Amino acid sequence: MEQREYKVVGKSFRKKDSMQLLLGKPVYVDDVTPKDALVVKILRSPHANAIVQEINTKAARFVPGVVDIYTWEDVPQTRFAIAGQTYPEPSPYDRLILDRHVRFAGDAVAIIAAETEKAALKAMKLIKVKYEVLEAVLDYHTALDNPILVHPEEDWEPPCEVGGTNKRNLVASGLDAEGDVEAVLADCDIVLDRTFHTKAFQQAMMEPFTAYAELDRYGRLHLISSTQIVFHTRRILSRALGIPKSRIRVEKPRIGGGFGAKQTAVCDVYPAFVTLKTGRPSRITYTREEAQIAGSPRHEMEIRVRLGANRDGKIRVLDLYTLSNSGAYGEHGPTTVGLSGHKSIPLYTGSLEAYRFGYDVVYTNLQAAGAYRGYGATQGIFAVESVVNELAETLGMDPTVIRDQNMVKEGMVMPAYYGETANACALDRCMAHCRQMFGWEEKYPVRDMGNGKVRSAGVAMAMQGSCISNVDVGSATVKLSEDGTYNLMIGAADMGTGCDTILAQMVAEMMDCRFDDVAVFGADTDASPYDSGSYASSTTYITGKAVEKACTQLKANICAIAAEMLDCAPEAVVLESGRVCNIDTHQTVSLTDISYKAQVGNCIPAEATATHSSPVSPPPYMVGMVEIELDKRTGLVTILDYMAVVDCGIPINPALARIQTEGGIVQGIGHTLMENVTYDSHGRPVESSFMQYKIPTRLDMGTLKVEFEHSYEPTGPFGAKSIGEIVINTPAPAIAHAIARATGVWHRELPITPEKVAMSLVEE
Repeated sequence: MEQREYKVVGKSFRKKDSMQLLLGKPVYVDDVTPKDALVVKILRSPHANAIVQEINTKAARFVPGVVDIYTWEDVPQTRFAIAGQTYPEPSPYDRLILDRHVRFAGDAVAIIAAETEKAALKAMKLIKVKYEVLEAVLDYHTALDNPILVHPEEDWEPPCEVGGTNKRNLVASGLDAEGDVEAVLADCDIVLDRTFHTKAFQQAMMEPFTAYAELDRYGRLHLISSTQIVFHTRRILSRALGIPKSRIRVEKPRIGGGFGAKQTAVCDVYPAFVTLKTGRPSRITYTREEAQIAGSPRHEMEIRVRLGANRDGKIRVLDLYTLSNSGAYGEHGPTTVGLSGHKSIPLYTGSLEAYRFGYDVVYTNLQAAGAYRGYGATQGIFAVESVVNELAETLGMDPTVIRDQNMVKEGMVMPAYYGETANACALDRCMAHCRQMFGWEEKYPVRDMGNGKVRSAGVAMAMQGSCISNVDVGSATVKLSEDGTYNLMIGAADMGTGCDTILAQMVAEMMDCRFDDVAVFGADTDASPYDSGSYASSTTYITGKAVEKACTQLKANICAIAAEMLDCAPEAVVLESGRVCNIDTHQTVSLTDISYKAQVGNCIPAEATATHSSPVSPPPYMVGMVEIELDKRTGLVTILDYMAVVDCGIPINPALARIQTEGGIVQGIGHTLMENVTYDSHGRPVESSFMQYKIPTRLDMGTLKVEFEHSYEPTGPFGAKSIGEIVINTPAPAIAHAIARATGVWHRELPITPEKVAMSLVEE
């Protein structure tokens, strides 16, 4: 294991933007864009499936301040996808900016551009729409091969072959297997066959979807957006609007939370279209209701798991089938579903003799789903880890011991994870560490506290990835400034994760300078080197490696310039502590002098750009343990302690890694216990505000404690892997396990609300 002591990497530095955020300085889209832009509002369909027969906008146009109103007749007729994915996108081209056929309650019907929000909202009330209301497909169990087609159009287009067809309401389908699953199941002592259901959870980020558009001094479209994917957004707008990418510039300021929702260009096309039509700046900011009913939530999934094991606890076979509800459009549908199997089954590589993973992703007339932290792994790990916990209870075995016997360990090849090898895997040490830190031996037994209250504990483990292998691309430009400091330019988006800080630490380590001597800029399609964007847990691993490469090249360039100044060979000099030194003569030259020399009669750039992609996606690993107190009279579940140990390779900034972990655990607690998504009989979301959609507060998370077990990933920068997504995956199965221990009832649908717990005890 190659590890060494670093000066900057591995240390906890304050985030680059922390003081601006703490002091309330202007950093977000709404802060840094002019206030006199047109206000863009969307008239939305009240019906889950309908054809717009007539739209009368005459009265609305007379409202003072209304500039224009656009309908399906005014927009380009080229279908596109709003999923922020590398071209060619796996998600189907199934959207128009405005479509005559509206496919969910909340779908866009008209775009209103006005001088003020008041005028736009008044006009919205005066628009008269005549709909032909069609029967809707609201149950994803009946969507496949339903005679009612969500997308009957002939110009539906899949850029990639992913096993989908609009003629069957099928976004994607697939099957992956190794070994004779049925034969191994038939030979097992115990077979568990269980089905799990997870809802379409909302990201509920503090800053809703927002974007500002203007024409720059060259007549180009300039979009400033709260987005994770500036380069993908440029491509999406180019196709949707029918203009060249060279006429579009996309940049992002600070992002007030994304969690994957902003890996989808949910709102960007609307102000972009208005600005192109009017020539005036425009802005859209979704209300919280719009973010809830027309956002980009997690995919609802039903996962059937068949597990076969021997009586000694050896898990021999896993068989998964996932049915995923993509909603009215297909963005991220073909890709999220794969993680439900490929990031859960490999956890048990240590013992599996066979596995099978099949899936179908279907269209329905409900709000379209998208990317959310965990990206399908969250759903699959809930199912698989819950079945393993039930197996342990069935056998009367300690669930941590059964995992010790079966888990993937370092050096193992993982057939269910694309045949990759676990080159850096401390999962076994995470389990041992978490067991000791949590006090598993004392807390695992169920304890009756009196007054109907019971305390119990649960456990789960997880894995994720560090990029999309052979797809994601990260780039970085590092420049030497005249004063001997450095500028780092990236295309990755810091959305609160701290990637600006982490990547700056890497520059400081590589260039042997102070952390504060590195200034970071990003992301802007005109100025940043290409980057796929901030998703798939790829920024530290992929863009970080690009930073490492760029610094290596820049050091060589700086030494070459200095060697000319010192009249020696480049091999005779070394960069250290802000100076370049001749090893033989000990003559030195400062970085400031080198920088100025680079500006006079010089052909060696004092900057370097590097690009990186990886053929593998090394998984981070995690173990989580929870202690709960459950009130059998009310069904209330209270989190007392949540302990987690994470293997993310070498943490670049331990404080930020810890905060990432704590935040993900809290989101997982919310999914498990309170966040609920329900629809009325017409397909309209019931939880349209935070009054109905409950998210956890500080009082709901108990005591969180996070620690790390280091491994060294040879393909990562400084031995690092990812941490962004894995941290959300253990709460659901661990809490469900603790509830089952306390009540004897296994809950296989999320969320597990107090009502469900209480009613399950009554039914007993």
